[in-house]
Amino acid sequence: MPDGSRVAALRADLTRWAPADPAQGALRDEYLDFVATGSLDRGYGPQHVTASCFVLSPDRTRVLLCFHRKGQFWVQLGGHIEPGDPTVAAAALREAVEEGGIASLTAADLLPFDIDRHGLGDGFGACAVHWDVGYVAIAPSDAVPTPSDESEEVAWWPVGALPANVPRGFPARLAGVLVELASRC
Repeated sequence: MPDGSRVAALRADLTRWAPADPAQGALRDEYLDFVATGSLDRGYGPQHVTASCFVLSPDRTRVLLCFHRKGQFWVQLGGHIEPGDPTVAAAALREAVEEGGIASLTAADLLPFDIDRHGLGDGFGACAVHWDVGYVAIAPSDAVPTPSDESEEVAWWPVGALPANVPRGFPARLAGVLVELASRC
C-alpha cells in the first residue's frame, strides 16, 4: 500500500477509535495532527510512528514481553513500519510474530488499543521519538515463544507481576490496554 494510503488508513482508524481513557483521547488528537504531516516509516525523520502489539494469553492473565536488545528492558513486541506492511495494525502483528516466534496469533481488533509517545536514549541511533500505536493479539493457550535476532529473550509474565526492568509507565500502559480490551468485549 502506498504510504499515503497507510497514512489515510491510520487517520481513519484513529478517528473511529473512541478510547476508554480520556487522556488517550487527547493524545489521539495530537497523533492525528502528527500523522497528517507525512510518512509513517523511520525514514521520515527522528520522530516517526511505530507499531507494537501486546500479546496476551486467552484468559488475559499473561503478557508476552521481549527483552529489548537496545533498551535493555522488558517491553511489548513491536517495531518500525516496513514498506510491505499494508497497515499499521498489520505491522504490529508482523512484528509480534517475528519477535515472539508464535505464528498463530489472532488480532483482537484492527483498531488501536493504546498510543504512547516516548523519547528515546542515545542508543537508538537516529530515532529520537516514537509515536507508538499499540494493538492486541491473543496467543493460543499452549503457545511457546521463541526469541528472534532482535530480542535477547521473550517470556510470558503475569500481568500483575511484571519484571522490575520495564520502561517507566509500562505497567500503567498495560493496565490501560486491558481496560480498553475489556470495554470492547
